[in-house]
Amino acid sequence: MTTFASIAPHLGRQAIELPSWAFGNSGTRFRVFGTPGTPRDPFEKIADAAQVHAHTGLAPTVALHIPWDKVDDYAALRAHADEHGVALGTINSNTFQDEEYKFGSLAASDPVARQRAIDHHFECIDIMHKTGSRDLKIWLADGTNYPGQDDMRRRQDALAESLATIYERIGDDQRLVLEYKFFEPAFYHTDVPDWGTAYAQVAALGDRAMVCLDTGHHAPGTNIEFIVMQLQRLGKLGSFDFNSRFYADDDLIVGAADPFQLFRIMVEVVRGGGYDEGSDVGFMLDQCHNIEEKIPGQIRSVLNVQEMTARALLIDREALDAAQRANDVLTANGILMNAFYTDVRPDLAAWRESRGLPADPLTAYATSGHHERIVAERVGGTQAGWNA
Repeated sequence: MTTFASIAPHLGRQAIELPSWAFGNSGTRFRVFGTPGTPRDPFEKIADAAQVHAHTGLAPTVALHIPWDKVDDYAALRAHADEHGVALGTINSNTFQDEEYKFGSLAASDPVARQRAIDHHFECIDIMHKTGSRDLKIWLADGTNYPGQDDMRRRQDALAESLATIYERIGDDQRLVLEYKFFEPAFYHTDVPDWGTAYAQVAALGDRAMVCLDTGHHAPGTNIEFIVMQLQRLGKLGSFDFNSRFYADDDLIVGAADPFQLFRIMVEVVRGGGYDEGSDVGFMLDQCHNIEEKIPGQIRSVLNVQEMTARALLIDREALDAAQRANDVLTANGILMNAFYTDVRPDLAAWRESRGLPADPLTAYATSGHHERIVAERVGGTQAGWNA
């Protein structure tokens, strides 16, 4: 029988990257709400992200979004992160907000738009060299709204050529990670709509090209854990963007809509070796905090991932394997459900205290005074958001 004491040593290597943009203002198509104390620049975003790591020990890196997080001196930004106890992580490109990308970017029929998008990714790679980042993550809004609007095969060929050009530029210790999304903002067809398309594109590039799985980017009813299994089996699961959805790409706190789904995903991650020591699979949040406070929202999310990871580690793998091979359906399912229903929160609280962390990170942050300080200090200027 697997006990918490036996899995505790494995919990110390968990690392969940935070997205810088989660600390800025965000909202729906109808309204973006501002909140007092919101960061005004990447330096303040990193300071807020560092609070999550200080209270949980789970978030040692911060992903940047270019151009939202462009600065004049990346060495200074890197030093600032180091001073706050975190490091700079994934560089995310942006080819979905400029006027030139109205009809596509890397997959566009227009060679001028494609070259502009390629040049933007070259800029991102230059930034990666300065920040020490491993991953260049690409999500594309490319697609069409109407049948016949454009030639879908030509767009796939253009995308393949664009990605190959970018891939040639990344360093030997860097990776290109391609994210997929089944719809939005394109509604008739999306150029990278699913894991199969993303896999086909990165498999043609080479060993340092991988797939990013955003948990909110699937059609309702999709068995996401099957995709996790398959990408790990194929050696192409590069990273996760963790969030939660009720209807579409809601970008809610991970585990909020379906904690059992998050558990099932982590079960396959553990089964496939994605959580093993030395694994290259990256774990990142990709969320928008529209109505809740941003730092506590990120704390809640990383704790949710930690809790479901602990439950997944508690599965008695030998007993489960024996039941599966014997086609003992109820026993196999019972072993899985017993792990899911195990309340690991008291053990995790004690584990955190043993590492010098607060047993209750949310309460510790609420009483730390940080929120009151940033509200008082961050007066004036332009608050960061989706466009800054």
